[in-house]
Amino acid sequence: MSAAGGPAGSANATPLLRVEDLRVEFATEDGVVHAVDGVSYQVLAGRTLGIVGESGSGKTVSSLTTLGLTRHEGARVSGRILFEGRDLVAAPESELRAIRGNEIAMIFQDPLSSLHPFFRVGGQLVEAVRAHRDVSRQVARKRAIELLGLVGIPDPGRRVDDYPHEFSGGMRQRAMIAMALANEPKLLIADEPTTALDVTVQAQILALMERLQRELGMAIVIITHDLGVVAEMAHDIAVMYAGRIVETGSASAIFSSPEHPYTWGLLKSIPHLTGSREEPLVPIPGTPPSLIRPPSGCHFHPRCFYAQPEHARIDPGLRPVETDPAHFVACLLEPAVRRRLWGELSAGRTPDEALKAAGPVEGPA
Repeated sequence: MSAAGGPAGSANATPLLRVEDLRVEFATEDGVVHAVDGVSYQVLAGRTLGIVGESGSGKTVSSLTTLGLTRHEGARVSGRILFEGRDLVAAPESELRAIRGNEIAMIFQDPLSSLHPFFRVGGQLVEAVRAHRDVSRQVARKRAIELLGLVGIPDPGRRVDDYPHEFSGGMRQRAMIAMALANEPKLLIADEPTTALDVTVQAQILALMERLQRELGMAIVIITHDLGVVAEMAHDIAVMYAGRIVETGSASAIFSSPEHPYTWGLLKSIPHLTGSREEPLVPIPGTPPSLIRPPSGCHFHPRCFYAQPEHARIDPGLRPVETDPAHFVACLLEPAVRRRLWGELSAGRTPDEALKAAGPVEGPA
């Protein structure tokens, strides 16, 4: 099993993290929210998995569940999350506390709200170190200064005593990375690590994470809606829609030979430096569905240009792409039809034009 089960070319490697049929549900007054609906993936040591999709697709919830943080929200969780063979879904809270921030760390989406405004940055780093290491405050402070220097904050010996509001947005993000790295975790989860940062600072943060990954040998899961970020960093990509993974494979396969109409929509809705200036951007029509009452069959069919009537009743499930066993897709279109459609879209045609040029769109494979 690859793709849903693992990155391309890694079938014989033992994954650091393996997520199997993960389901996360929240009971609300309006009904049960199916935030994560049968997700499976794996991450190898030293590699980066990019999880992409629109807001509300389940990206963040799946990773918060890895850390056990959705338990406190009353979530109903099933499936397995195996970290070095240990099932984190079944693990007691005491075991999760020992792993959280030590073996698995997370960079949260908003660094300003993640850092306590009333405490100095260095003091918060000291607490992160001492939570898992039996060291004195003096030793932990020395480590805090070392960490700030590691992530490129100038004059760390002085800035260690600053408050979060005295840091710029990019520096706060670096401080959050320093806190996540305090105990040299084996797995780093980065949730939208470059949101609200300008382009120059974004590039610096991504370069920093790549350098630290090489130096420390960490695995990284990067959660984002920005395909440019995953193109820069990820070895493997999982595309999520409405709580499910609809396509997964190596980064090169996803960008060069995408198989799912939702992935096509994501790729065609962003500008490309190499494309024609006259080529229009093509937004995905409609809005993401309610996760309380998700569509039947293929969840994407109400927004899909190429959906057929039977797609509303048949669940496609993830299947390997015939030309690449490490590339999986959940689509009911015939493989040859998908290739023709993507070929037409790649040539700059609109979805309507691609549909006409590609010929008949057949039913389920």
